Amino acid sequence: MAATDFWSDPDAAQEVVQQLKRVKAILEPYHVVARLLEDAEVLVELGDEDGSDDAVAEAGRSVDALEQGCERLELTLMLGGPHDHRNAYVSIQAGAGGTEACDWAEMCLRMYLRWCEVSEFEADLIERQDHEEAGIKSATLLVKGQFAYGYLKSETGTHRLVRISPFDAQNRRQTSFCAVDVTPEFGEDIEVEIKEDDLRIDTYRAGGAGGQHVNKTDSAVRITHEPTGIVVQCQNERSQHKNRATAMKMLRAKLFALEEEKREAEIRGLQGEKMDIGWGHQIRSYVLQPYTMVKDLRTGVEKGNAQAVLDGDLDAFIQGFLRWVAAGRPEVKAGKGDDA
Repeated sequence: MAATDFWSDPDAAQEVVQQLKRVKAILEPYHVVARLLEDAEVLVELGDEDGSDDAVAEAGRSVDALEQGCERLELTLMLGGPHDHRNAYVSIQAGAGGTEACDWAEMCLRMYLRWCEVSEFEADLIERQDHEEAGIKSATLLVKGQFAYGYLKSETGTHRLVRISPFDAQNRRQTSFCAVDVTPEFGEDIEVEIKEDDLRIDTYRAGGAGGQHVNKTDSAVRITHEPTGIVVQCQNERSQHKNRATAMKMLRAKLFALEEEKREAEIRGLQGEKMDIGWGHQIRSYVLQPYTMVKDLRTGVEKGNAQAVLDGDLDAFIQGFLRWVAAGRPEVKAGKGDDA
């Protein structure tokens, strides 16, 4: 970066800057832990020599800080996948069930937006398809920030909600589903062959909350990749050309992720498992009635404060997923909430 011609190629320079950020994201927590270790060793030694309650208490606080620093470093080191450092597309699709499922999909959208806000990630709404009565049929976010994909990849799968339906006059308990699909955002650094004949491109009028969010021209773009059935759409730009470019970028990312998943399945000897990343299997249950609990069915992590989770408190589930993957994805015994 100190070279005089460093910025002569802006794209290459930006890539180097991003590489530096990724390295710092690992080195800086390490240096923090190293300093905490030195401090803890000194304070523990002083506590042993002094023997006073204040000295022992100070040594204990230093050791606690060291343990917390080690946990943060451990999580950072778990984000070592080849694409974990990238931004992430988060796509939400309502399941069968009409208004109830669409309302649940919108609750999930809000949950991820709140998580991004608390975690200081930038979230751009790429597309949103509203349901006629309430909720959304689908939505896509582009989450920007260091390790956005590494954190959010834990959310891919089917999410189930159990609650008393606000749309049922008889106040019956209902179960709703929505699918979440997370893929990394790629630049021009990946090669994916897409044949024009394999694409079906539709344009439509962008919808939204009204005012400036509703276009009067068919600027929104939907692209269907017919061999795989993958559908992407974009409506956040007023220009149809820009929306198409963004949609093609999303399609390339999804096709690349699909091939990566197939290769990973072959390596792990899972060939023959259902490969539908959107609807393959249920990963998490959110139970609001007759008790409140959110449980991840892969990792066994659960929280009794379901409302806090719906307000974006997802860190325990994300960290649990990273540790579960690092441990080799062990099976978790079924328990309360698994079949509510």
